[in-house]
Amino acid sequence: MSVLNKYIIDYNLINEFDVNELKAYGFAPIQKDDFLIRVVQTHHADLRYLSQHYALPLQLITIEPKELFFLLDQHTLKQKIYDNALKSIGISDYTSSYINDFLLYLIEFSIVKNASDIHIETQKEALTIRLRIDGLLQQFFRFEWEFYPVISSVIKLLSSMDITQKRISQNGRFSKKIGSHEMYDFRVSVMPTINGESIVVRILDKKSVNTQLESLGFEKSILNTLKTSISIAQGLILVTGPTGSGKTTTLYSILKELNSINKKIITIEDPVEYHIENIQQIAVNSEINLGFSEILRDVLRQDPDVIMIGEIRDISSLKIAIQASLTGHLVLATLHANDSVSTINRLLDLEAEPFLIASTLKAILSQRLVLKLCESCKESILGEYQPKGCEKCNLTGYQNRSMINEIFVIDEQIASMIIQQKEMAQMLEYAKNKGFKTLFENGVQKVEQGITTLQEVYKVTRF
Repeated sequence: MSVLNKYIIDYNLINEFDVNELKAYGFAPIQKDDFLIRVVQTHHADLRYLSQHYALPLQLITIEPKELFFLLDQHTLKQKIYDNALKSIGISDYTSSYINDFLLYLIEFSIVKNASDIHIETQKEALTIRLRIDGLLQQFFRFEWEFYPVISSVIKLLSSMDITQKRISQNGRFSKKIGSHEMYDFRVSVMPTINGESIVVRILDKKSVNTQLESLGFEKSILNTLKTSISIAQGLILVTGPTGSGKTTTLYSILKELNSINKKIITIEDPVEYHIENIQQIAVNSEINLGFSEILRDVLRQDPDVIMIGEIRDISSLKIAIQASLTGHLVLATLHANDSVSTINRLLDLEAEPFLIASTLKAILSQRLVLKLCESCKESILGEYQPKGCEKCNLTGYQNRSMINEIFVIDEQIASMIIQQKEMAQMLEYAKNKGFKTLFENGVQKVEQGITTLQEVYKVTRF
């Protein structure tokens, strides 16, 4: 953990200097009081420039050069966030321009950083803000604990929550126009902790809805097989993988591929995050006993061509999904499973009859997300690309993510094996003889192409 995470950074101090000079001289002031200036410095810092600026004694904290670059990155926007947070502490008017500007600048900063989630967390004596970028959490801000009640109340008001309630979990959502950009949607979860509350704001990126299958990073042969599989009139197609493996994005891209005025498409989601034109979307609501199974039964009376189920979670929802695929519907769904072949065992565990699996299941797409090497700083060592770290990738060495996947097609031979309940190893051997490539093998291809590292592939395929 960076030593910087322990300090509340005063970005107004940084703005007193030319940032390029701070980088060149290797230091930055981070705190000031009546007695001293707290300064971070790299190992080769030249402090003569700083000593001419301040008369107070200096307390020096040594950090790595990349930590200094991380601190100074987007400093103008960080200063606006810090300044408005400082002015918001203790206010009772939650319509104040300071707190609203703070939230707008924080969201703008998060969007610039391509973050998927904003984590606002209370510690024992401070409030920290971390962003999840490409699946990894990084701390960007630390404030006085007294700022927490203000930001908590404002977010709850925006999300139509009860601001007086701090002892139970609450969920909500809000929309905001950020600068001159389009309207953004946000999903909010608030949960009580021993130090206050944990607030997570999910940035709902509408690009996920508009992503073409071709731009998801599929290998050409897998993409062609997937397109052939979804062109059928009826059957069950599963997208599997752990939480955070991009299953929802893939499903939305498949729906975009299938979406036309000639087809009735219905989705069952928990919750509905993105709205898609010409598609009927239904949200699960457990409070009124409106679960996946209950909705599925009624959906079949709506004469759909395609049904998308956010997730098959239990025996009941699986049975209805199979029934729907038997009666002339194309059913798309996600399922938690380690890989495509072991998905068949997962279905058997959910008490699906082997002959029903064999007759309805058409294809299983299993996927993971791996971090992509930053194109600006990746370096080749002994013929293999490795992460280095620069300002563009927040010093991680990685920027954005790529998909690795495998697609297991249920042909007549595999269907026969399922009915006979053959070993998974036999199915895998047959599929490999037909050209099937595993997740790991697809990952190694991405390594050879300089897209990711072998370490990343091992991390997501080792189970």
